[in-house]
Amino acid sequence: MINLTKEYLKNSYGISDNVIDLYEQAIDDVNEEFSKYDEIREYNQLKVLNALQEERISDAHFTNSSGYGYGDIGRDSLDKVYARIFNCESALVRPHFVNGTHALGAGLFGNLRPGDTMMSVCGTPYDTLHNVIGISDKKNIGSLKEYGVNYKQVDLTSEGKINYDKIKTELEDDKSIKLIHIQRSTGYGWRKSLLVSQIKEIIDFVKGIKPEVICFVDNCYGEFLDTKEPTDVGADLVAGSLIKNIGGGIAPTGGYLAGKEECVTQAAYRLTVPGIGGECGSTFGVMRLLYQGLFFAPHVAIEAVKGALFCARIMELAGFEVLPKYTDKRSDIIQAIKFNDKEKLINFCKGIQLGSPIDSFVQCEPWEMPGYSDQVIMAAGAFVQGASIELSADAPIREPYIAYLQGGLTFDHAKIGILIALSKVI
Repeated sequence: MINLTKEYLKNSYGISDNVIDLYEQAIDDVNEEFSKYDEIREYNQLKVLNALQEERISDAHFTNSSGYGYGDIGRDSLDKVYARIFNCESALVRPHFVNGTHALGAGLFGNLRPGDTMMSVCGTPYDTLHNVIGISDKKNIGSLKEYGVNYKQVDLTSEGKINYDKIKTELEDDKSIKLIHIQRSTGYGWRKSLLVSQIKEIIDFVKGIKPEVICFVDNCYGEFLDTKEPTDVGADLVAGSLIKNIGGGIAPTGGYLAGKEECVTQAAYRLTVPGIGGECGSTFGVMRLLYQGLFFAPHVAIEAVKGALFCARIMELAGFEVLPKYTDKRSDIIQAIKFNDKEKLINFCKGIQLGSPIDSFVQCEPWEMPGYSDQVIMAAGAFVQGASIELSADAPIREPYIAYLQGGLTFDHAKIGILIALSKVI
């Protein structure tokens, strides 16, 4: 780091010489890891570029439909671009999805029927899905459970591995299991994200026992971190959010599903109604942003990963337990830091907020956030509200007080925000 930048950090943010020293050691340690992700970024940039070219995208596709939105060529062509990128039959990309949970919910409600069973094979799903499934401590109004859909869960082994023996037993004993839920990202868990190669092992194992089971992957935070996506290795359906990796920090809202045409169509019927599906839905003038965000996404996702690598190393050097380690191969952009201390956790998140370009003057506090059973603190001074591809950190306020950092449109910003956050802790 040049001396001018050091002085600016000291004078403007009060960052100590101790933290600067940790920075310099951490940046030396992670540089070798960065080159591995640069290769992935270049490959995925070519993949996105080729998909846009093959679908002959022009400015005529930056549509601004209204009303029913019939014949919106921008909307329909973006579906085809996504299908090419995911190497699958069909895709549904819409600004009408309010978040990734909404896209996941459409996939679940669309493909499950009363009497069917959904089985999670990675332990407890992400918190916001609990109300969707009907496993929260609330009334579960409108949940899958209320509609007569059953739920089973196979927890990870004590070593944090997939419990294949238990999965096999459940599939052989329970003929009602129709859909397997695979969560690629860590969510609010203390485990590594699933590599695409590991997702392939799960799918191959399940299909070897019961080929007709739908393998549905929650792909949030995982897009463009490998040269393959889950649909390349047999996933029937994937879903994610446009204000995470695949929106490139430009998409203002939305979500997507991609996979087998039958599964995507069923989800589209849930987003709208049967018989209409994806044929309707005006796009409010956001199509250029969705296309441009997708184009930037391979680059931005890797910038976020570099921020996570740096965070892992510097927080480890500062004496905190982190997962994954900076040398671990990654399949999502999330970095978990275990504080074992409520105040340190809150101060870290407040530091990330202070290092944000937007609302840096705001003090984030734990609150009763919709969809969560615990209070949650969220630091997200973002250009797009709640966009976790932008530098952000959040945590449920529960032991052992783990913060989950993600995002960073540029690595330069990510490392500055992390230095400020670390200074607030130590």
